[in-house]
Amino acid sequence: MILSTTDVIQGKIVQSYLGIVTAEVVYGSNFLRDFFAGIRDVIGGRTGSYEKLFQEGQEKALDKLKERGRRLGADAVIGIEIDTGTINVDQSGVLMLITATGTAVKLSQ
Repeated sequence: MILSTTDVIQGKIVQSYLGIVTAEVVYGSNFLRDFFAGIRDVIGGRTGSYEKLFQEGQEKALDKLKERGRRLGADAVIGIEIDTGTINVDQSGVLMLITATGTAVKLSQ
């Protein structure tokens, strides 16, 4: 399965468009990670635990795109966009949201 942020695959021709595929990954907040991230915000520096979390989430979202593309019989998912954001649930926490969207396509051989 080819994944691409572009709308074309070099050397291939899109034979048919099978539909839009989406994937969502949601993580809840973690007290210890949030605490140490808060300390980093005060003293400066990067928040490695959140960077790792978003990287893992993006990988999981791309894996879900592959899976959903395969279900449609796709050879590739093109035009992929990945977005990240947060959702404030209440005073006790935040959800981190990673979404990926693309177009499942069948390529000519």
